[in-house]
Amino acid sequence: MNDGLIPRRYAKALYLVAVERNADAGVYELMKSLENGFEKYPQLNATLNNPFVSSADKAALIRTAACYSGKNDTLLDDFIKLLVENGRIGMTRLIACAYIDLYREEKRIYKVDVHSATKLSAKDEQRLKDMVARHLKGGTMEYSLSVDPSLIGGFTVSVGNEKVDASVSNELKQLRLNLISK
Repeated sequence: MNDGLIPRRYAKALYLVAVERNADAGVYELMKSLENGFEKYPQLNATLNNPFVSSADKAALIRTAACYSGKNDTLLDDFIKLLVENGRIGMTRLIACAYIDLYREEKRIYKVDVHSATKLSAKDEQRLKDMVARHLKGGTMEYSLSVDPSLIGGFTVSVGNEKVDASVSNELKQLRLNLISK
């Protein structure tokens, strides 16, 4: 079966229940924490797929990775139980990513990643944010900025599948390609 279809179905079911309980934003934060846990500890996915690790231990790992206390709502516990019962605990990361994508799409949240060759001044960063906001025509941004000296100069902006590359390294690459093609 398609690994993309199953996680999307589980994510959509989780989203619908979360909306019903008015907990969709809280679950979104949990899913982002969970994805960060998978990023930070790549062996977590292998552990969830290990048949020798008990379901209780797998559930505890997921709760820990999501920074979940379970005090306010048992939605994540119920969802983990469903994944265990259906033998889908190994798809937890894919489901978390699908939930994040679904939530962002429903709430018109755009993930904006900016990489610049040097640290931007507050004024330049604000100008860049304003330019991206105009391009998005509404919605909200989850904005991240990082420094990448390999760009030599300039910056790159990624919004979903779109990428604007205004870096010196890209200009040099384009110049090289133009010279080679002649």
